[in-house]
Amino acid sequence: MNTRFVETFLTLARLGSFRATATAMHATPAAISLRIKTLESELGVELIERDAPEFKLTANGERLLAHARSVVQATRSLQLAAQDETQLATRLRLGVVETVVHSWLPDYIRMLNLEYHRIVVDLTVDSSAVLGPRLRAGELDLVIQVEEAGDQEASIVSALLASYPVRWIARSDLIPASRAKHVAALLSKPVLTFGRGTAPQIAVEAIVRTLATRAGVPLADTQVTCMPSVAVIVKLLRDGYGIAAVPALFVEPYLTSGELGQLQVRPLPPPINVAMYYRDDADVGVLAAARVARNACDGYAKAMGRQLIEKRQ
Repeated sequence: MNTRFVETFLTLARLGSFRATATAMHATPAAISLRIKTLESELGVELIERDAPEFKLTANGERLLAHARSVVQATRSLQLAAQDETQLATRLRLGVVETVVHSWLPDYIRMLNLEYHRIVVDLTVDSSAVLGPRLRAGELDLVIQVEEAGDQEASIVSALLASYPVRWIARSDLIPASRAKHVAALLSKPVLTFGRGTAPQIAVEAIVRTLATRAGVPLADTQVTCMPSVAVIVKLLRDGYGIAAVPALFVEPYLTSGELGQLQVRPLPPPINVAMYYRDDADVGVLAAARVARNACDGYAKAMGRQLIEKRQ
């Protein structure tokens, strides 16, 4: 069986159009149709409802999708294992959120260049709300973003990379000496969080509402402010503008120096989970880049763990 035909079936199922599939795979619609017919002949089943008014897979086509993904991914893994790393060349359209930029992205780019120096990276930094749709539209090859809630499209492969604990952070001179006054301090200032509609922002909004209700503070007197980037949040924190719900990891130098501190308020916001996503028909270069991403993230987590241990000692 020609695995290229299996890959064609996956791409066709994702795009829902012979013409779009032909464009994506640099072939003609007639060639794509012939590949599908050949694959159907080899499998002994029909995969496409050819009499339907709109594109539709048959019941067998739907049933065999998961198996087709396994075949293509196994083939890619075999190609990657056999590949001469120095000869692997591709242009990687990489999308990342700022959480990654402010943590292990430099390590990742450095490791990727060392292992696969012929992979050229086109980097996009944006919110998860923008990166996810661009991946699904075929505009990005590999996306590292805040983990999406709910079910993913079957054509997208995902893997959790890291979980960053979030804390309530403020400039030290804004933190009351009495822990009993920490909630009041939090509710009296703008609470800085990530982009509107993201999982961190939704969680912070809910917690602020709960804290305000418990404290008898009118919701109209509270304020949750969405910021476009981690750098802006840190700048406003240091200026004393507000209190932020961010991973302590991002402001570790300022916590160590004493410029910033943590409010002892419960509940804490949930951790920010970062995951990577790529399409199930991704080429071997994308799989190589995904493997290096996992290694870079793991290495960063271990290094930070050692650093925090050393500081406690």
